Amino acid sequence: MATVYRARDRRLGREVAIKVIHHHLRENKEVAARFVSEARAVAKVKHPNIVEVYDVSDADEPERYLVQELVRGTTLRQLIAEQGPLPAEVAAAVAIEIASALDHAHGLGVIHRDVKPENVLLDMPTEAQSGPGAALAPRVKITDFGIAKLLDVQGVTSTGQVLGSPAHMAPEQIEGGDVSACADVFGLGVLLYESAVGKLPFDGKNPAQVLRRVLDGAFTPADRARPTIGAGLSQIVSKALARDQGDRYQSAAAFGEALKAELSRLGFDQPRREIFEFLSDPVVYRAAYEPRLVSELVKCASSARVHKDFVLTASAFNRALAFRPDDPNLLRQVAQIARGERLRRRLLQAVGAALTAAAISSVAFGARAWWRSRSATRPPAVSPRAAASARGAGASAPSAEPAQATPLGHGELRHLAAENAHRSRSSRSSPSAVPIVETATVRVLVDGPKNATVKVDGQEIVWFGPPHELTVGTHTFEFVPPNEECCVGLQSMVVNVVRPNDPSEVQTVRGTIEFKPALLEFQGVAGETASCGELGSFNVPSQQKIRMATASLHAHCTLISPPTSGLPPKEFDLTLSPGRLFSIPGS
Repeated sequence: MATVYRARDRRLGREVAIKVIHHHLRENKEVAARFVSEARAVAKVKHPNIVEVYDVSDADEPERYLVQELVRGTTLRQLIAEQGPLPAEVAAAVAIEIASALDHAHGLGVIHRDVKPENVLLDMPTEAQSGPGAALAPRVKITDFGIAKLLDVQGVTSTGQVLGSPAHMAPEQIEGGDVSACADVFGLGVLLYESAVGKLPFDGKNPAQVLRRVLDGAFTPADRARPTIGAGLSQIVSKALARDQGDRYQSAAAFGEALKAELSRLGFDQPRREIFEFLSDPVVYRAAYEPRLVSELVKCASSARVHKDFVLTASAFNRALAFRPDDPNLLRQVAQIARGERLRRRLLQAVGAALTAAAISSVAFGARAWWRSRSATRPPAVSPRAAASARGAGASAPSAEPAQATPLGHGELRHLAAENAHRSRSSRSSPSAVPIVETATVRVLVDGPKNATVKVDGQEIVWFGPPHELTVGTHTFEFVPPNEECCVGLQSMVVNVVRPNDPSEVQTVRGTIEFKPALLEFQGVAGETASCGELGSFNVPSQQKIRMATASLHAHCTLISPPTSGLPPKEFDLTLSPGRLFSIPGS
C-alpha cells in the first residue's frame, strides 16, 4: 500500500519513518477521506508496543503520507524465515507483548484487523536507550493499525479479492460481519501458531482454499503439528482460534494472561528476558533451552503426580519425550505411570462394582460369596472375544464349565473374571488358564510427506488405510522420512495406548515429519527489492529460507528495481521444493 522511507525530522532532530501511499490508492477519493480519519484515530493510541504516529498529511496535500516512529531491527516474519519455528515459550512471550498492545488499542475503540508477522517489528535496545532495565527490554511493536479497514473500499482493487491476509483473518471478518476485539484475538492466535509451529494453521494452494478452511475452523492442534509445543500452550492457542467468537478469549488481555500463567508454570516468569536472550543469540539460547525446559517439565510432572493429576503428569512427560524420545530415565518414569494408571483403573472398577453390588440386595452378596468360593477351584471365565484372540495367537481354548446363572451384573462378572485370571497367572496354579490380552484400535496419521514410513516397536506398518489393533500399554512409534533431502530426521515418540471405554472407540496417534526449508536466492544489485506475496518482502541480493508445510509451494514474486533506475518490475512464477535452491536473476 505504500513505500516507506527513513527520514530525518529537521525540526526535532530525530529519525522517523515516512510511509507514502501509492498513487492508485491516494487517487481514490474515499480512501483519501478515510486516510486522515484513520490516521488520527491511531495517533491517539500511545503504547510501548505500538509504533507511534507522529504526523499525517493534510487533506489538500498532493501526497498521502504518515510520519511514524522509526523502528530498527527486523520483522517477526523475517525472524521466522531465518530462524524457523521459535521456541514455544519465546513465541508466547512475543504474543504477550502484542496482546498488551491490542488490549490498549481496543480500549480506545481501535481494532487492528490484520495481525500478522509482517506487522510485528522486533528491535533490540541501543546504547542511546538508557534507563533502568533497558538492557533487558527489547522492543516488540505492532504497526499498521486500521490499514485493512482503510483499504476496504469498493474499487480499490480490480480483482475483487478479499482484502487483508486471508490466513490471518477471523471468520466473521471474511463473512463481512461485525469486527470486534475477538477478531484481533483470532489473528494473534494465528500469529502465535505460525511462530511456534512454523506453518499456518489454515493453509491451502490458493486464497479460496485458505478462506474455506478458516470458515470451517479446521486445523491441526499445535501440539500435534509440533509435539515439542506441549498440550498446555496448544489448548490456549486452540481457544484463540475458535470458529465462534463466543468460544474465544473475550479480550486480548485474557489471552495474554493465559499465556503468562502457562509460562510461569514452567519457570518462564520473565517473558521479556526470554525475548531479549533469544534475539541476542538464538544459537546459544536454543542450546540451553532444551535441558532447561525438560528439567522444568520433569519437576512439573513429579508435582502433578503427587497431587494425583495424571493428565498433567502425562502431558508434561509427553512434551519432555518429544525433546528426548530415547531418554531411558524419562521412559522408565512413563512406564511406572502407565502401570500405576492401570492399577488405579482396576481399583476404581473394583470399588464401583462393590458399591453397586451392595446396593442391590443381600441376595447379590450371597451370590458374590458363592462366586468367589468357586473361583478358587475353577478356571477363570474368558469372554468369547478374548478366547478367540488367544486361539488366534496359537493358544489352546480353556475347558471351562458352562456359565452358571447369577444375579450379579455383567460388568461385575467381567471384573471378577479378570481378577481371577490375574490371580491364576500370578500363582501359576492353573496351567490351562488363558491370559486375557487387552487390545485397542489405533489409527495412525502422519503430518508431512505421504510416502513416509511408520514403525511400531521396530516393526514397519502400513499406516494409511484401516486402523490397527495394538495391545494396551506403551509402544514406541517412529516416523521415518522418505529421504534425507526433503525432510528432517525421524521423529520417535512413546505412546500409552489405553484400554478403550467402548469396543468401537478408535484412538489416534499422530506423528509429524518436518519438511526442510526451501532456499530462495535473489540475484541482483543492492537497492532492489523482491515482493513474494504471503512469503514476504526481501532485500536484494539475499538468500532466504522459506518454511515448507507441503512437498511443493507455488509462489509469485515481483522484482522491483530502485526508483532511480527507470526499469520496470519483473515478475516470476516459481514452485519451491523442500531442501532445494531456486534462484531469481536480477535486472
